[in-house]
Amino acid sequence: MPPAISMFYGIIVRMQSEKGGKHHKPHIHAIYGDEEIVVALDGEILEGSFPTKQRKMLEGWMAIHEDELKADWTMLSEGEGFFKIEPLR
Repeated sequence: MPPAISMFYGIIVRMQSEKGGKHHKPHIHAIYGDEEIVVALDGEILEGSFPTKQRKMLEGWMAIHEDELKADWTMLSEGEGFFKIEPLR
């Protein structure tokens, strides 16, 4: 299970390095209840779905923390770990 980098309003955001993985672009995995969505850091939905309200919150959070998400992706890709990212408040 990839590490949780943030949690807010019932949404758990995870990130893992996937060298040669199936998505081939930097992305996050987010879980809300039984729903899971995979979203590229550029906002493209790669897999899954979320209720509209939670998807909009996740998209807003991603926009606010774009630089931190890119930094975490780079660090994880280089095997250096990651930093937790502030939740949406």
